[in-house]
Amino acid sequence: MNKYIYFILIAILSVSCNDSTQKVTKTETKKTVEPSKDVKKYSREYIQKLMNKGHKIIEMTDPKTKDTILMQEYFIAFLKKGENRSQTQQEADSLQRLHILHLKKMYDLGYADISGPFGELDGDIRGITIYNVPTLEMADSLANSDPSVKAGRLKIEMHPWWAGKGYYLR
Repeated sequence: MNKYIYFILIAILSVSCNDSTQKVTKTETKKTVEPSKDVKKYSREYIQKLMNKGHKIIEMTDPKTKDTILMQEYFIAFLKKGENRSQTQQEADSLQRLHILHLKKMYDLGYADISGPFGELDGDIRGITIYNVPTLEMADSLANSDPSVKAGRLKIEMHPWWAGKGYYLR
């Protein structure tokens, strides 16, 4: 299963980071053009607000459409099997409920944009959460405050991840 995850991530990154067709420009000086229907138009004020909060932002120009694509650094947490999986079924069920409440809280507070388990739960990687926060340290702290992580049932592997803002899952 790990090879499939890495293959998907490499495919996404290779498409989104193709330097031969995209031009990186300075956020402060690039003038935006009307975006395509799938991409939101972001104001200078919105971009500056993100940067003031510490988010890393890059603007890229699509060479075909001349649309300005706003990229932001996010943090992807791989939730992996922890060292302590010896809980009783009742304890494991309780931790799972607390885990779900923690993820809901992260989403409700705007810290996490998406979370979910993988379909094959027999591997080491159990699921992911994508954190929309300014720093790796903040994402790591939020992820490690999960009751299942604190109990050792899960452990976190955190990675920076760049994605275009305004795109949605299809």
